[in-house]
Parts: sequence; structure tokens; C-alpha cells
Amino acid sequence: MKPVVLLIGRLPNVLGDVAQQLDHLPIEWLGAHNQAEVERQLEAEPRIACAIMGAGLDDKVRGELVGIIAARRPDICIHLKDRKSGPEGLVPFVERVVQHLVPDELKAG
Repeated sequence: MKPVVLLIGRLPNVLGDVAQQLDHLPIEWLGAHNQAEVERQLEAEPRIACAIMGAGLDDKVRGELVGIIAARRPDICIHLKDRKSGPEGLVPFVERVVQHLVPDELKAG
């Protein structure tokens, strides 16, 4: 069974682009770009292994989402992307974060 990762970002198409660029990884990707979607995903999918939040969201929103995730699902690790690497840094960041979720026998190489 594939690990489930929740991608949270400002623009829905950005999340789709990330999942598409990383489709070589055996990960099931979920996306959310606002509080309601995050809450819905947390309720609907008990197998979420981690949440990864892009840097495009306002700091206040990011803080609120971290609080919601931590309160509702304390089993989920939350990863926040830095702003310095810019939008082009999102895919490499996500790939680094999820590498530990992929079993060694499924890793390319």
C-alpha cells in the first residue's frame, strides 16, 4: 500500500504539478489549498503519513493550518517549505521529505 502525503499550497494547479513531476514515486498524493480542504482530507483519509506545506501561503494561514493538523491528527509530521528557494524549490523539497516514506526496495537506483 502506498503511503499517503497531503500537499498544501496556495494554488491548486501547483499541487497537481508537484504530484505529476513526482509520479515516479510510489506515493498517493492528496491536495488542499485552504482550511476547509485540509479539514476534509484529515477527516476522509486516516492513512496520511505526513503533510507538506508550500511557502506561498500567508504566515497566519500556515500557522492556523499547522494548529489544525496538530490538534486533529497528532500522528502526522508537518513539513514547511522555506521561502528562500522560491517556487522552483518546491518539487525538490517534497521529494526530499517523502524519500523516507518509500521502502528501499521501491527506490530507483
